[in-house]
Amino acid sequence: MSSPLLDWFAPCPRGLEAPLAAELDEIGDRHVDNAPVPSGALSVGAQVPGGVHFRGSWVAGMAANLHSRIASRVLLKIAQGQYRNEHDIYDLTHRQRWKQWFTPNQTMRVDLTAIKSPVKSLEFTTLRVKDAVCDRLREVAGARPSIDTAQPDVRVFAFLTANECTLYLDTSGEPLFKRGWRLDKGAAPLRENLAAGILRLTGWTPGTPLFDPMCGSGTFLAEAAQTALDIAPGMERRFGFEKLKPFQPMTWQKLREAAFQARNAAFAAQPDLNIFGSDISGDMLEKARANLNRAGIPRLMLKQLDERNMTPPTDAPGILIANPPYGERIEVRRRGPRGEIRDTGRFRREDEEAFERAQPDPADTEFFISLGNALKQRFPGWRAYVLTSDRKLPGLMRLRESTKTPLFNGALKCRLFRFDLIAGSVRNRPAGDQPAE
Repeated sequence: MSSPLLDWFAPCPRGLEAPLAAELDEIGDRHVDNAPVPSGALSVGAQVPGGVHFRGSWVAGMAANLHSRIASRVLLKIAQGQYRNEHDIYDLTHRQRWKQWFTPNQTMRVDLTAIKSPVKSLEFTTLRVKDAVCDRLREVAGARPSIDTAQPDVRVFAFLTANECTLYLDTSGEPLFKRGWRLDKGAAPLRENLAAGILRLTGWTPGTPLFDPMCGSGTFLAEAAQTALDIAPGMERRFGFEKLKPFQPMTWQKLREAAFQARNAAFAAQPDLNIFGSDISGDMLEKARANLNRAGIPRLMLKQLDERNMTPPTDAPGILIANPPYGERIEVRRRGPRGEIRDTGRFRREDEEAFERAQPDPADTEFFISLGNALKQRFPGWRAYVLTSDRKLPGLMRLRESTKTPLFNGALKCRLFRFDLIAGSVRNRPAGDQPAE
């Protein structure tokens, strides 16, 4: 007998809504319809800026947490209603049956986001949501939960539009991009779910040659290799749904066992991964190797070399993908006094700040001209994808993009440029000849 169907929302980096919808559809076909327990279905709903709605059983929510590489979280929809002020939001929250989801003995945190909301203070409105949950539990259970903003047992999310409030329970806990394997980030880390979404946008499939010539700490490599080896991204971590009342440990154990069996079958097949990486920094390559080892990836071919001297790692053309260094990242990877390559450790930044770029100086311009020449001269037949927040990058590389896809890292707008490197067909152009917007 199928479990009751629930409404869910999976947020993701903006620009990855379509890849996430396709991924959720695949998760439904493979891991929910064929789940080792009665589970109902997973049906994908509307795509909205920053996420995808879907409908499914409790098993569908657990499977999305376990298998999604692109979602940031998986949120369970509790209620939705119209509001005019904070009092209406309090009343909507207070009417909900919170006792069916968690107990007052657990700790709680409330997060609120809003778009064009008329409320005067988001902080005060967040407190009203918290008060409503606590008041309701005190009335029906005789006690209220404690607040823990650092490591709560339960996270309540409220989302406000101009006139509508939606309440969610977080079933993920820590954000899903925290796979648990990346301890060494290096300079300018790329979030795992953004990397996974970009890989899907490129059309890469396991077995197709994939080369990251500026691999840094190995994020693209790890996401691709785990996909090829059928390693579920959530296999080695805990989730928020494990602390909610509907959680069924035996059902969850069966889902995890199925994931481990799929991984073991993929390893037994001994596939040729055809995944390659290089970096100018030996320190970064050591971090990449350590991260890949923690991610359960067999040894990949990693080389230390200057990106401008790169050559194709296979005879067959494939996909080249890069989050190129410039500005701060070029600065941190300079040669030492005896010519050795070293990482100075300067300008390390996280998340959105990692993508902030200074205006290119002459050294950067020379670097990217040489990089573009290397692609044109040595990679005919390949498709190259370059992620950057600088729309002038194709001009610096003297390449004309085939497509450009807007993506967001947090609030910062980036672009994923595609270059089709067809022998003899790529026309040089002055660095000042910029692509039209």
